[in-house]
Formats: sequence, structure tokens, C-alpha cells
Amino acid sequence: MTALKSARKGPETADSVVVFLHGYGADGADLLGLADPLSPHLPGTAFHAPDAPEKSTGNPFGYQWFPIPWLDGSDEAQARESMERSIKALNLYLDKVLADEGLSADRMVVIGFSQGTMMALHVLPRRDEEIAGIVGFSGRLLRPETLGAEARVKPPVLLLHGDQDPVVPFEDMGLAGTALEQAGFTVYGHVMKGTAHGIAPDGLSVALGFLKDRLGK
Repeated sequence: MTALKSARKGPETADSVVVFLHGYGADGADLLGLADPLSPHLPGTAFHAPDAPEKSTGNPFGYQWFPIPWLDGSDEAQARESMERSIKALNLYLDKVLADEGLSADRMVVIGFSQGTMMALHVLPRRDEEIAGIVGFSGRLLRPETLGAEARVKPPVLLLHGDQDPVVPFEDMGLAGTALEQAGFTVYGHVMKGTAHGIAPDGLSVALGFLKDRLGK
């Protein structure tokens, strides 16, 4: 399996790590820019942002974790197979990041946006070692009915969503939060009022507070 292409920002020797998972049709660089406003408040933190393993069907200049049938003409079988490949690739990537940084899982937070949130909420609870936390912007929880039985670890989760999101419905935040809580997760939430499908300054500020708390900064 081809390793995910990735970029990094931060000190040569880090005591914690944040991994960004981008949305459908974007790339790692799309979120790695968030390291610039965050890093002054998170000394010693390295920031990583991989590109998803597939070129996006909907945007040839970007990448996707899996196709989206109602957007790109793929079918459900293709989407499932693609997601399974991405799950394997992401798990290998996260293992490599921790090994390269010389850190344990409890020194990592994963931040997802949109499809990246879907990947984070699916992959991280099913890993063997619990990370410090998951931040999910503007996404949804896939396969909520399997979470309780399949979750091996239950890191705390912060969900943030714009109440004017035309891409991923705002209601998906509540559905995800309820399913996570029912499965035994500690869940925090923040509504980015007046925000469409994006990351508002207030949401980033709340995410920073979560990062500082979880990473002991």
C-alpha cells in the first residue's frame, strides 16, 4: 500500500502532535495552514496533514477518502471499498507519525473537517490505543449503529458545526453527538452560528481550548 503523502509544521523535536484530515476534494495543505494561528499557543506541538489516498472524482486537483455517490456518480459498493482502503492507509499513517515523532498515542489529537471528520470518528475509536482527543468540524458519524460494538477506545470528542451548513446538514452534529454519548464517549459541542460549510474563528478558538486541555499546554 502506498504511504500517504504528507506535510509537517512545527519544532524538530515535539512533545505532542496534531493531525489534520481534510475534506472531500481538498488536500492536506488546505488545513495545514491552521497550524499558523494555533502553534503560538501550543509550544512543542508538531502538525501533520496528509493527502487522502485517492484523487478526487469531483475535483481532479484534490483528493478524497472515498467517493460520494450522490455527488460524483459512484455507487455504494465503490464507496465502501474505497473507504476500507483509506482506513488501512490512515491507520498505517498514524502509526508512522507517532513512531517518527517518538510519541505515544496519548500525545496525539486528530482534527477532521467534513469527510475528514467522518474518517476520524470512524477510525480512531477502532484503534488499539486511545489518542488524546478528536476534533470534528462540519462532519457526520458514519455507521453509528456499529460504534458501540466496535469501539475499542473512547477518546473525548469535540464536535463543531455551522448552523447554516448547506453541504453537511447541521442536524448531523446532534445525531453524531447522541450516538457517541450512547456508546460511552465524552462529547463536547459548539455551534458556529451563521457559519456555512467551514471553520469560523469562534470554532477555531474553542478547538484551541480543547487542544490545550487535552495536550496539557
